[in-house]
Amino acid sequence: MRQSKFAFAVAAAATLLAGAAQAQTATYAIDPTHTFATFEISHFGASVNRGRFDKKDGSVQFDKAGKSGKVELTIDVTSINTGTAAFDKHLQSADLFDTAKHPTAKFVADKFSFNGDKVTEVAGTLTLLGKTNPVTLKANQFNCYQSPMLKREVCGGDFETTIDRTAYGMNYGVDWGFPKNVRIVVQVEAVKQ
Repeated sequence: MRQSKFAFAVAAAATLLAGAAQAQTATYAIDPTHTFATFEISHFGASVNRGRFDKKDGSVQFDKAGKSGKVELTIDVTSINTGTAAFDKHLQSADLFDTAKHPTAKFVADKFSFNGDKVTEVAGTLTLLGKTNPVTLKANQFNCYQSPMLKREVCGGDFETTIDRTAYGMNYGVDWGFPKNVRIVVQVEAVKQ
């Protein structure tokens, strides 16, 4: 009888601790005015082609004390913006992003790494052109602050990774010498809800 009471007490304590840990997880909505996904790819070693996606949406579940989180970021690939309309149109074509068939890209992650209070990387998957591959975004900087304008906590950072675009079936120009590797930089801020 004593053993079953002890087992019950341990189970109850574990349930309470799990509930307390979950209570520390907060939801943050991605701020589209401070969040951008940009890409860079070398152009025959002479210059670097750059572009960004102007429309994005998502949320973050973040537990600073528990050093964990989840992120879901959806990018409207049709909102690609290089500053040159003809280049944007080609990027949207079936040669590259094929936005008629694949209008969005999605990054989903649930593995956060920390150094003290700072997020150092976020690991998950990127779905692009209907293919999903693992991707780790490394933080160049990360911080949480109390926004004087919003009167809420905001967390965010600058992250980057390099992907092999051919892993997603984006092979255009590889035979001509265009590189496979594309650098992706994600600037993100999310507002606590």
